[in-house]
Amino acid sequence: MTLPALQLLEKKFEEQIRLFELKRGAFERKIETHIRRFEEKNLVPLDDGVRFIRTWIEKPLSIGAVTPSSRVLARAMAAYVDPDTDGPVIELGPGTGPVTEALVAHGVDPARLILVEFDPTFCRLLRKRYPAATVVQGDAYSLKRVLGGHLAEPAAAVVSGLPLFTKPLRTRLKLLYEAFALMMPDAPFVQFTYATVAPIPKVLDRVRSEASERIWKNIPPARIWVYRKD
Repeated sequence: MTLPALQLLEKKFEEQIRLFELKRGAFERKIETHIRRFEEKNLVPLDDGVRFIRTWIEKPLSIGAVTPSSRVLARAMAAYVDPDTDGPVIELGPGTGPVTEALVAHGVDPARLILVEFDPTFCRLLRKRYPAATVVQGDAYSLKRVLGGHLAEPAAAVVSGLPLFTKPLRTRLKLLYEAFALMMPDAPFVQFTYATVAPIPKVLDRVRSEASERIWKNIPPARIWVYRKD
């Protein structure tokens, strides 16, 4: 896709975001009322799906999905990480931790995980579920600043669940190159997307990219893109 076409796509996407913002207020209040009544009536904790939906309703543009990633998608993302490669594994936007769980099941020591999450509720949940991991509350789009004091050696991989298409292309590129600066050579930057186009341009100077097949057992169906610096 040419740069003008990509810019036009971004403009249309931004218009849809503004339209959504105008309409979502009434929807938020209605759903929040139903959730609050359910909690008060049943006195039971919310499961991960409801937590995710509730947080997405409150901050839709900061959450990469409406529901947590499926186990199939999570396992596929984790498979791009070599558990035997030394160094920390950074996860961006872990949410309730489905990809984190898949990374651990794939053989990544939880003590090697650095989880960068913006939402404080998810941070508390992640610290409880993965006490050996380092959970950093902060904005992953300022990755260099957020992880300034947390990396003693280059990272083995960065795995991202961030909603990249809610950000301008310049911000996405900044994130990718900041991640490369924190990783060892040839380490993967793993990103999923629901879109049919790459979340970061496929053709970049000194960057290799590859895409998975579309993963249909996810809501919505997704594809994984992996970027490596030459």
